[in-house]
Amino acid sequence: MRKNFGAKPILYPQPVFIIATYNDDGTADAMNAAWGGISEVSEISMCLSENHRTTRNAIARKAFTVSMGTVDYMAQCDYVGIVSGDDVPDKLERCGFHAVKSEFVDAPLIAELPMAVECRLISYDPESCRMVGEVVNVCADESVLTDGKIDPAKLKPIVFDGVHHTYHALGEKVGNAFSDGAKYK
Repeated sequence: MRKNFGAKPILYPQPVFIIATYNDDGTADAMNAAWGGISEVSEISMCLSENHRTTRNAIARKAFTVSMGTVDYMAQCDYVGIVSGDDVPDKLERCGFHAVKSEFVDAPLIAELPMAVECRLISYDPESCRMVGEVVNVCADESVLTDGKIDPAKLKPIVFDGVHHTYHALGEKVGNAFSDGAKYK
């Protein structure tokens, strides 16, 4: 027997994205967002209301970065989501994050978060709050690489549970994509 919960934004897992932009004065800003993901081969889409400073900055600068929240920086990632840059302009410094200029887009990378997607803004729809970015580059610190590839065990990304309002570490490997199901062919 299944229990019905109605129409709610519940989906597992929801990645913890840290969206970073530059303010008008060139200082860095970032926010936490969980409603998003890959929407085309070279596109990422997120649902971000335009009342967020970070959203307004992305629209103005036509660029943003998306870093994966990690276990090691869970509290800092939560903090940038609960404090507005409109109220606390130095929120990155307060939580110990440092901004580094992206080589590819007019947006900062968060030095402490080892993986990021660098994006050029394609579109923003204020009615649906859908922001779409073209993936220009993906970068990762060598500390999270194994054999030249991003290693989720080293990256230690966190996911958001919207039902219980908790964060969870990504779990163990349980199989191999595009091969374990081949036995049913």
